[in-house]
Amino acid sequence: MSLRPLCSVLIANYNGTALIGACIESVLTQDCGFEIEIIVHDDASTDGSADFIRSRYPQVTLIESAGNVGFCISNNRMAAAARGEYLLLLNNDATLFPDALRTLHQRAASLPTPAILGLPQYSAVSGELIDIGSRLDPFLNPIPNFSTKDEGVGMVIGACFWLHRSLWNELGGFPEWFGSLAEDMYLCLLARLRGYPVLALPSSGFKHWVGQSLGGGKVVVGRLSTKAKRRMLSERNKSYVMCLTYPAPFFQMLLPLHLLLLVLEGLVLAAIKRDVNLFRAVYLGCLISLWKGRHKLASMRSQAQSRRACGRVEFFSVFDWIPHKIRLLFRYGIPEIR
Repeated sequence: MSLRPLCSVLIANYNGTALIGACIESVLTQDCGFEIEIIVHDDASTDGSADFIRSRYPQVTLIESAGNVGFCISNNRMAAAARGEYLLLLNNDATLFPDALRTLHQRAASLPTPAILGLPQYSAVSGELIDIGSRLDPFLNPIPNFSTKDEGVGMVIGACFWLHRSLWNELGGFPEWFGSLAEDMYLCLLARLRGYPVLALPSSGFKHWVGQSLGGGKVVVGRLSTKAKRRMLSERNKSYVMCLTYPAPFFQMLLPLHLLLLVLEGLVLAAIKRDVNLFRAVYLGCLISLWKGRHKLASMRSQAQSRRACGRVEFFSVFDWIPHKIRLLFRYGIPEIR
């Protein structure tokens, strides 16, 4: 039996044969000086991913799913199987810098309480810095952070997401009914609500093939391009996060405005593109999901707010109050939704 690992690296994989080898290699070659275990959850891939991992990396613990269950359930399963004191959630399309785990552990060990930590994110295509965590606008649109003066951010991306296992257990992991998108935002804001830091470290980093799995959500040739499914999941899950984490009275003020603006945005985009199905698939779909889930959201909100340990001013200290979509509109124009 090997020594108990200090860190468990959890990699959710679906049809990632072309990318996951580089991801695993970047973990195996870490210069950190402590024991690591790697767990991969293969989400019923159809490209031979499981056989590739089993034959190429026998030291990896492979969990094979009988059916496709999505990102949230995949990570929850791996966290339940992990033996490490710390967890690092790592996308299969991400590769760590050689000192990444050492940098994360040193910062975590220096803190008086558990925290969620992230690293600078670089484009795997261009090598350019994408963000050092993100601030948020009132409607939970992430705003890339590039400042190294203050580590405190609204969220760090789930592609490289470090936390103590006890904090993961306390927060309850990812809500499995989110499916995918904004689950990292939810866990970060829930942690902040309970008084735990969310920090983006200024050194080391990882490279990321952004937008590969769900189709878009990034700037392509000077335009913001995404798929309708991704847009719907993003708007729906951000709305869920707002319902669950925003303290009163901000929640009661901002949610109606948020929903009104979503409807107006959907109507304007549908009119410009002459596609009523765009409104139905993205915006109406989001509103219907919120209505159907209202009782679950109310129950979860009550539980989350009853354990709030963060003041309202502190909670919103990582927010910018100019809606980020306005900045994107002036910079890139009307988004392409495929």
